[in-house]
Amino acid sequence: MLAYASGIFPWPIFDDDLMTWFSPDPRAILELDRLHVSRSLTKVLRQGHFQVTIDEAFADVVSACASPAPDRPDTWITRALEAAYVELHRAGHAHSVEVWQEGLLVGGLYGVALAGLFAGESMFSRVTDASKVALVHLVERLRARDFQLLDIQQATPHMRRMGAHEISRPEYLRRLELALAAPRTF
Repeated sequence: MLAYASGIFPWPIFDDDLMTWFSPDPRAILELDRLHVSRSLTKVLRQGHFQVTIDEAFADVVSACASPAPDRPDTWITRALEAAYVELHRAGHAHSVEVWQEGLLVGGLYGVALAGLFAGESMFSRVTDASKVALVHLVERLRARDFQLLDIQQATPHMRRMGAHEISRPEYLRRLELALAAPRTF
């Protein structure tokens, strides 16, 4: 938890099977009041084809995020990291958003909450839009609980389309300090 409070996060080096810590500059965040939800995603959300739960299948979400996918044959989530996040969940620090369809886990995300910070770690989707549905629900939850900062670490094209942007490390650390001074409960 000290790492997150210091603005760093784990990132393994695949060639050496080594765990390192990163504090990238720039750093990607998603402003809680600037989430872009497309018309088509708004329609999907209204149709109610998905059921969303919180912290009901944390280990399953982390495992799904750690599993190779067609567009991602390698994963940064090692078995040791997977076990560490499950322990953080048991301690009440790591949380998941699960997306279900017809009783099957089809998408989700997980991350670490610390005061007014939520550090998103990974997401997965087995059907179209499932991870986006998870993200929308996460942002709604964080807004409702007055969280200050959603750290997504690195901006992917998918996250940029949903409103993510990058800020400098000094700006990130300034905003992190404010978030850590704002005690919140996930």
